[in-house]
Amino acid sequence: MSGRPVPSAPVLSPREDELFMAEALKVGQTGLGRTWPNPSVGAVVVQHVDGVPRVVSSAATAATGRPHAEPQALAAAGELARGSTLYVTLEPCSHHGRTPPCADAVINAGVARVVAAIEDPDHRVKGRGVARLRAAGIWVTVGVGAEQALSDHAGHIRRVTEGRPHVLVKMAVSADGKAAHAGPKPAVVTGAEARARAHLMRAHTDAILVGLGTVLADDPMLTCRLEGFEARSPVRLVLDAELDIPLTAALVRTACDVPLWVIAAEDAPAHRAAALNERGVEVLRAPRGADGHINIPAVVKLLGLLGLTRIMVEGGPTTAARFLDAGVVDEVAVFRSPVILGPDAYPALAGRPLIRLTQPVGFAEVERAELGADHLVRLWRR
Repeated sequence: MSGRPVPSAPVLSPREDELFMAEALKVGQTGLGRTWPNPSVGAVVVQHVDGVPRVVSSAATAATGRPHAEPQALAAAGELARGSTLYVTLEPCSHHGRTPPCADAVINAGVARVVAAIEDPDHRVKGRGVARLRAAGIWVTVGVGAEQALSDHAGHIRRVTEGRPHVLVKMAVSADGKAAHAGPKPAVVTGAEARARAHLMRAHTDAILVGLGTVLADDPMLTCRLEGFEARSPVRLVLDAELDIPLTAALVRTACDVPLWVIAAEDAPAHRAAALNERGVEVLRAPRGADGHINIPAVVKLLGLLGLTRIMVEGGPTTAARFLDAGVVDEVAVFRSPVILGPDAYPALAGRPLIRLTQPVGFAEVERAELGADHLVRLWRR
């Protein structure tokens, strides 16, 4: 019947599967940075109408992580979900949490086929969602768009398998390997296109982390200032063992507008923590390492326990070096500029050769881009 959904399973080509999964991935990416502790999943419902496969609805995981993408997309599709193909970037969940299993919603909607990019490594799911769908007679395909899905869901995967967030170190580096003027004092290293890309990266992360030195030198806001993404500023994190952050710092003054978590040593003064708490700052405690500094692996484990799935370490050079030394970095993004800051400027990686940042051992290049006069290189842990 013309214009009515086909009741049997739609037959689509591998090329069509790739195209519709690309759309699901694009939808899912819109929620990056907003859904933790849950992954930002994309779901697209495709139905044959007049013999042509068409997207009839789509949805991403809602902000704060609920509702999930699949029930939203199916509800929007209504009766058109029956006999459809559902493209989803992560295996539908099969366990009862605060919401019913997504696999049950898929079955109840009468979906004929599910195409999932990857299985969910969460021990509560891990193939059980796929098994439940197949047991209900639904045709399931897994692996379409897997490479991009593994990247998009890296934070979720890292958290459920290792108990910590995915860690990205991002730095802007001058042509002579420097990051700031002597002092250190802030320096404008990159141009507008590179800065826009960096702010998009902020919008797609759960939290930005800097050390106290960056706060004292730059007095940053650490918000997203990309047009259209101003409301997407992530949680702001500061490593500050002794709680020396000034109460007049821009981060503290805006703590009630954009969340600020200060990570202190376990023995940091209680009265300083209380003063920060009064201003809306969340103070976290982490143990010191043998060197007297806050233990970085303990910090990332703590952040994982708190639900963060992706953090971006933005500065400064000492903090970046400490994360690299701790072996907890999963991704590096280096913006290289033609600007020369001079011999007295502050090196991009404190006390370490720059190659530790630009060509870290065990990493592979995944992106190289020209952004105006600047160059972006992204590397990923193998």
